[in-house]
Amino acid sequence: MDKTAKAHLGLLGTNLFFAINLSAIKYLTGNNFMQPYGMNVVRVGVSVILFWGLFLLSPTRTRIDREDIPRFAWCALSGIAINQMLFLKGLSLTYSIHAVLLMLTTPILITIIAAWVLKERVTWYTITGLGLGISGAMVLISSGKNAGSGSNVFLGDLLILINAVSYTIYFILVKPLMIKYNPVQVIRLVFSIGFFMVLPFGWHELAAVNWAGFSAVAYTCLTLIVIGGTFLAYLFNVYGIKVLGAGVAGTYIYSQPVFAAIIAMLFLDEKLEGYKIYAAILIFTGVFLCNKKIKK
Repeated sequence: MDKTAKAHLGLLGTNLFFAINLSAIKYLTGNNFMQPYGMNVVRVGVSVILFWGLFLLSPTRTRIDREDIPRFAWCALSGIAINQMLFLKGLSLTYSIHAVLLMLTTPILITIIAAWVLKERVTWYTITGLGLGISGAMVLISSGKNAGSGSNVFLGDLLILINAVSYTIYFILVKPLMIKYNPVQVIRLVFSIGFFMVLPFGWHELAAVNWAGFSAVAYTCLTLIVIGGTFLAYLFNVYGIKVLGAGVAGTYIYSQPVFAAIIAMLFLDEKLEGYKIYAAILIFTGVFLCNKKIKK
């Protein structure tokens, strides 16, 4: 199999892992096996160990310039601490289908920041796309009811949106580092710094976990979250971007809602209601129009 085919499979696997992640996290938090912040400590901590193990097998010895250290710290804060903690907490309160659709607003947020900070010209494509994307997000937030696997849908959706803003900031901050250094090296250092940021918030929840009460399904879910949805997903994504480019890699994010909806309906008994489909159409169309502006 050539590199291109491997890269496509890697990107498809990345988004499948992310989709599985949603239902696995919902299962553990919904059945009181773990709380979100404690789970985040395990997720980030084990990933740090695996990334450093990968470094020992294939070390990259690029020296980090001192002036870049603050940027690494800001990336860890926005991309690991705030992003991951709010995502897990928000997901524990809302539906997994809501979460994956709201995360699709990230390209729209990037467009807003590009127009504000970089002074990019705003066209009717941009304005229409922003309006549709925001409308779709509002449909999800206003229509969600506290039932099934969502205990506080409104708060959960808001936390997911704030998480998307944080990830957008991370995306902008980390881009120069990805160009300057080996991407795996960047991820390893960002995760390492981020671990010490999330540890104080999740230590008590981690200490309260009853590991003896874990079922085989719970351990399987935790393994999928840590190994699949974090470590392998980040590695596969970096490899896909390196071989195919960021543009092609970005298109694979649209497969996440499909995977997430199927998995959530099969394993969490979530319903694909009409308002979710309507919101998905609005968000997908909004992202398409904003990307059309960016490509032009």
